[in-house]
Amino acid sequence: MELKGKTVLITGGSAGIGLEAAKQFITEGAKVIITGRDQKKLDLAKKMYPSLTAIKSDASSKEAAEALYREIDQLGGIDILYNNAGIMNGLDNLGISSTKHFEKAALEINTNYLGVVLLNNLFLDMLKSRKESAIINTSSILSYTPSILVPTYSASKAAVRFYTEALREHLSAVRSNVKVFELLPPLVKTDMSEGMDGKSITPDVLIRSLIKGLKNDNYTIRVGDTKAIYLLNRFFPKVAYKLINPKGVSIKLQS
Repeated sequence: MELKGKTVLITGGSAGIGLEAAKQFITEGAKVIITGRDQKKLDLAKKMYPSLTAIKSDASSKEAAEALYREIDQLGGIDILYNNAGIMNGLDNLGISSTKHFEKAALEINTNYLGVVLLNNLFLDMLKSRKESAIINTSSILSYTPSILVPTYSASKAAVRFYTEALREHLSAVRSNVKVFELLPPLVKTDMSEGMDGKSITPDVLIRSLIKGLKNDNYTIRVGDTKAIYLLNRFFPKVAYKLINPKGVSIKLQS
């Protein structure tokens, strides 16, 4: 896929992986639009990369998504929709002495999965109208083997993985020109993963792998440890599970 000259929308693009993606897409010659919920972070991102367009928007809100579509339509539309926005509620989402379990679980599902479906539905006709276009959905290493630390997050990413595969096959069957990519990161060193044990990679490494995959039309982009967990889960699922959930993790949860 050619990236130069494309217009890319990156949700959750004001920090971490999304901001690194904005930087690298700009370097590739693309026009970049980012969204986020924090206006201060959006302003800082705009200061760092003046060529990008920053729009305040909430990936979990239907009203915000529809308003975002209208604004982008007025700006001339996009060629690539990169569904990067996501949240992880961590221990509060386990229901251990927590009255907020259901509310936080619902927010994770709404943001990480239903928000992706919503934006894809809104932008699909726009993307179909382009000569070459793409959707990038972000699942996770945890879509293969769940973590007991973040069960609803794991479930939301598994939903994204199955949905992405189905969407890709559907669009191929109807001979659509919209390419559907899936990015499967391992643990990435960001604010969201702060305090989590395990080997992590930097956003720079992750996005370089994404860019390479897009250019080569590699529709399933497994990065770092995700490659190993994918293979282990196919042939030795118990081993993969133990690697994601080492002994002692339940004790850490209670501390």
